[in-house]
Amino acid sequence: MPRFVAFLGSINVGSNKLLMDDLRHVLRYEDFDDVETVAASGNVLFTHPECPSEGLAEKMAWIIHDEFDIESFVAVRTRAEVETIIAENPFGPDKDNGGEEKFVHTIFLEGTPGEHQVKALIMDHEGRGQERIAAGTNALHVDYVDGVGRSNLTGDFIERRLGLRGTARNMRSLKRIVSKLEELEQADG
Repeated sequence: MPRFVAFLGSINVGSNKLLMDDLRHVLRYEDFDDVETVAASGNVLFTHPECPSEGLAEKMAWIIHDEFDIESFVAVRTRAEVETIIAENPFGPDKDNGGEEKFVHTIFLEGTPGEHQVKALIMDHEGRGQERIAAGTNALHVDYVDGVGRSNLTGDFIERRLGLRGTARNMRSLKRIVSKLEELEQADG
């Protein structure tokens, strides 16, 4: 069976507290197999019979809402898709003029923003901070030069401008997740 990673938005932020043990238990009951979590921020590794990742994302979001009363955006990707996202990020530490891993983020989006939406976002953010922004494949890449906590470029600001929901992970987390996926896939044989 194919292996996937789900990036859950709004988990263990504010009042949306969710124990990863509880999440793993519920997902196993709902036909997700080999369920593991990476960190407590909503990164779920799993196998599932062949299914479009959009369908898996919708199924997982519904389960989280039904079982835990948490509205969560879910982005499901394969290891290859996450590797592509890492490679296409123009701000990665391995790139010319790249940023620090902990400050370079990818925001996984529910769709691909139009070029005009990304330009509008960049223009609306101009003068609000030093962040660098670039479009990706169903994603937005951001270098939070001075750190996310100091930034005015919030998830709400981005979602309002793009009209798309998303959830962010920094480069360090993405590399850790890819490494764990590789390890599990090698163990699968």
